[in-house]
Amino acid sequence: MARVALVTGGTRGIGEAISLTLQDAGYSVAANYAGNDEAAQKFTEATGIPAYKFDVGDFEACQQAIAKITGELGPVDILVNNAGITRDGTIFKMGPEAWEDVIRTNLTSCYNLSKAVIGGMREREFGRIVNIGSINGQAGQYGQVNYAAAKSGIHGFTKALAQEGAAKGITVNAVAPGYIMTDMVRAVPEKVLEKIVAKIPVGRLGEASEIARGVLFLVADDAGFITGSTLSINGGQHMY
Repeated sequence: MARVALVTGGTRGIGEAISLTLQDAGYSVAANYAGNDEAAQKFTEATGIPAYKFDVGDFEACQQAIAKITGELGPVDILVNNAGITRDGTIFKMGPEAWEDVIRTNLTSCYNLSKAVIGGMREREFGRIVNIGSINGQAGQYGQVNYAAAKSGIHGFTKALAQEGAAKGITVNAVAPGYIMTDMVRAVPEKVLEKIVAKIPVGRLGEASEIARGVLFLVADDAGFITGSTLSINGGQHMY
């Protein structure tokens, strides 16, 4: 029976690429989404991947969603915490809602969903958790104190949970994308985008499929000796 993988924010952008890559590799995939019912329906019709609407920042909603997915597809062996939002602005102009919304969706969601699946993973002595961080969580970014804090928190969360899960066959890793050609990046003014690309040694933006291949590598059954790591996929823009 195919292992079940849940990808949060899994119907668009990087999440969609991860969902499709895992499906192509033989996993049974469930994709979470937040609110765009029309896009989610089109995604499911095109791919056959079921889409589950729930708020990843809501603890009880996550508990209920995991119970539903388990009942319909089977126990979740692979969790990809990809869901994320931005509410950019300098801290001088940033209100508390912009801070709280980003921390809740990007970071608290990792706790909510990991908490919901970790018990079953411990019982089965197998689990793969991959958290999607960011180059801006590693290097910081002007106007993104909320986003950088959340993504930096993900990297710390990953290292700590990896230590808790290791003895039970559960690996926990992070992938830190650089600038990837998604709808959000396409919306950046051309002159600004040119400046971004000029700072990337390989001379181009990344593709969502390149992030997905990194995730696929980390969730494999035979990747059990890789845990607590951050795989940076950023074209050489930030190295450490």
